[in-house]
Order: sequence, then C-alpha cells, then structure tokens
Amino acid sequence: MDWHHPLSDIDKDPVCGMTVEGDAIATLYEGIRYVFCSAQCRERFTATPYLYIGYPGHPSPRQRGVQVMKRRSFRLAQPLSSQEADLLCDDLRGMMGVHEIHADGDLVKITYDLMEVDAELIEARLLQIGLRLGQEWPEQLRLGFIHFLEESEVLGLEEPPH
Repeated sequence: MDWHHPLSDIDKDPVCGMTVEGDAIATLYEGIRYVFCSAQCRERFTATPYLYIGYPGHPSPRQRGVQVMKRRSFRLAQPLSSQEADLLCDDLRGMMGVHEIHADGDLVKITYDLMEVDAELIEARLLQIGLRLGQEWPEQLRLGFIHFLEESEVLGLEEPPH
C-alpha cells in the first residue's frame, strides 16, 4: 500500500488510508510531509507514528492491515429516550474508527478500532453529545463510559525491528 506520494497533490492519510487532496491538515515528520483527513488522524499519527509508517524495510501494523477492535458496553443511570439514543448513535457513527454503536434504554454498546480512535476521543465526543442532550447527560455519559488503559494494547505494535 502506498501511503505517501511526495510529488503529488493527492496523498493517502497514513492513519485511515483515506485519499486527501492538498495539505490542509499536514505535518512534517522526519523530513517527510504527511497529510491527514482530520485532526483526529493527525493526533493519532503524531502520538505513535511508527504504528502507521513502520520502520525502514518493515511495514507498519496499519500497512499490514492490523486492527485492534475494542468492544465496550456501559450502563447509564437513566435510560435514553429513542430520540436521545438516535442522536447518540448518529453522532458516534460519524467518528472515524467507530464500527458499531447501539443504544437501547440504559445500555450502550460501542465497537471501535483502537488504531483510529481511542477511549479519550470517544469520551470527549460523549461529553459534547451530552451537552446537546441537556440536563445531566454530560456527566452521565462521561461516568457511564469507563475506559481502561488502551494505549498499552497498541503501543506494543510500535516496537522497532530486532
């Protein structure tokens, strides 16, 4: 998979693989310009670049098609109405890396690829959704979404070749 075309106006985002025209969101890393489809992808890349670009002569986990799928279920103190559940699901589905989201009453289930999105980004989005829902939803969603130390699961993939 060719992730970077240094002389082209069209590049591929090294995190998600989307085609990106121009360099509206770009960064220079080790003398090479990388472009991104979103600030989310740029943040993921700058935190752990070798997960996405590999080491010389060794493809990265992303280039090899590695996914780190996470499934989280959490309960809320009170059930969501059908409108609230629809808003929550539609908004989270719009996040890169979120593969599935189901909300039924007080139970929310989410499946996402840790190579593209992490619990911190999802938690931040849940807070934004909660603000739109009003009342005490921001705190309920934040408290409901309990995350573990996910970084240890993907950081082990970034080790240099022996």
